[in-house]
Amino acid sequence: MSRVERWERRAEWPLVAVSLVFLGAFAWPILDGSLDGFWREVCRYTDYGAWVLFGLDYLIRLGLAERRLNYAGRHFLDLLIIALPVFRPLRLLRVIMLLRFLNRRFASSLRGRLAIYAGATAALVLFCAALAELDAERHSAHANITSFGQAIWWAATTMSTVGYGDHYPVTAEGRIVAVALMLAGVALLGTVTAAIASWLIEQVREAETHTMAATRADIHRLQQEIVRLRIELVQARHERDG
Repeated sequence: MSRVERWERRAEWPLVAVSLVFLGAFAWPILDGSLDGFWREVCRYTDYGAWVLFGLDYLIRLGLAERRLNYAGRHFLDLLIIALPVFRPLRLLRVIMLLRFLNRRFASSLRGRLAIYAGATAALVLFCAALAELDAERHSAHANITSFGQAIWWAATTMSTVGYGDHYPVTAEGRIVAVALMLAGVALLGTVTAAIASWLIEQVREAETHTMAATRADIHRLQQEIVRLRIELVQARHERDG
């Protein structure tokens, strides 16, 4: 195990906790419009603190990597998570750490990974997209997404590619969130479809393997029986001729 892998294993749980705290700090002011100034400042500084911790984690991993340029290229998304905090909706990219945790820790079987990872990813993306859309839209004079319920409904119809059109973004930030959600929905649907197809192929191959093994066993038993009958036939002839 490399130094980077050892660090990632040690830092995984703390970073998941930081992701959850950040998500709570991001969501609270959006969901509670009456939140007073003190707690809004607490949430804002919690956001900054999460950003610093993720930045430190990235720098430590980069420093531990043997080939730093190669590592930076393979983990470009991690750099984006740190470099894009100036655009508020994209700060939710930090919760990708939760998805990585689910993918690593839950279930070793393909069916388990599919059920848990796809379900958790869909729920988390849906929730985060609704938060980001509501935050971007509700202060616009022409907004038609002004409550969290409307934002959740919009996110569900957009992510599932249904798109009823009763709620839609009118701001530039809201449309960027919509594009990101569309891409996430298509990617998630493709991942689930590919995983199901892969699982079905695996099941067919296993069934074919078991069938072939059973057929070989039957052939082997028949061959043994034929040999036994031949031996008995030869013995019977010798006894008769003798």
